[in-house]
Amino acid sequence: MDLVVSMERMPKQGETVKGEQFHTVPGGKGANQALACARLGADAALIGAVGDDAFGSMMKQQMSTNNVRTDAIATIQDAPTGIATIMHAANDNSIVIVEGANGICTPAWTERHADIIRQAQVLLVQLEIPLESVRTAMQIARDSGVLTVLNPAPYVELPDDMLQLADYITPNESEFESLTGAVYGTEEELEEGMRQWGKEGPTLIVTRGGNGVSFLKDERLHTIKAPQVEVVDTTGAGDCFNGAFSVAIASGLDLEEAVAFGIKAASLSVTKFGAQAGMPTWEEVDAG
Repeated sequence: MDLVVSMERMPKQGETVKGEQFHTVPGGKGANQALACARLGADAALIGAVGDDAFGSMMKQQMSTNNVRTDAIATIQDAPTGIATIMHAANDNSIVIVEGANGICTPAWTERHADIIRQAQVLLVQLEIPLESVRTAMQIARDSGVLTVLNPAPYVELPDDMLQLADYITPNESEFESLTGAVYGTEEELEEGMRQWGKEGPTLIVTRGGNGVSFLKDERLHTIKAPQVEVVDTTGAGDCFNGAFSVAIASGLDLEEAVAFGIKAASLSVTKFGAQAGMPTWEEVDAG
């Protein structure tokens, strides 16, 4: 669940600023991404966990209302539903998560719902549940010939063998720098970093906020810019991109087409308040 404080500008370190509004809205990376897929017409299922509390009930209801299958969402008796505290300004946000029940989403729970993964065209994973549970899901997908999109957020150090289970990896700029241990100050440095990293890893797609999304095409950096829109709330834009990119790949689009589709969807998502409220339909993306 997202606990959102809206303000005119982000506070500096040690500074107190006056907030303008407070909202409690459904969120979480896995939930956002699953809902983004479902809004685009995919048959989406979410494997995860919530607490036996009001937030947990709200989250499951929100998923059901938006046609995300919830039979693989565990309800944990002795843990609260995970929350994200979000500071939101017009063109920026800062997020702190408390994992709650997400931290008890075990590999055994993932294995219990292995058939959901085996029957999928694409598995989309992120890192708000324990790493071993993510690895279990990715291994099931690899053994079953299911494509995997790994969104390495929130960033934790990932073992090489786990990275090799991904077909696509979608870090943002700071996450890519964490993956490589380097800082990229120019387009040329980013291109070289992506080229070096991509020699042994999955297909790399770096999301860059308002600067679009970059990937390698014929060993050269290729960036698709984000359309200009009136920004209301950037929360969930990355999740929308990941969901839309995954649906596009499952629908048979090639890499460049899937990235372009994901960017259009993400750009539409920031025109409304709330991570999930702005997730567009396929028709809206086409019209955009």
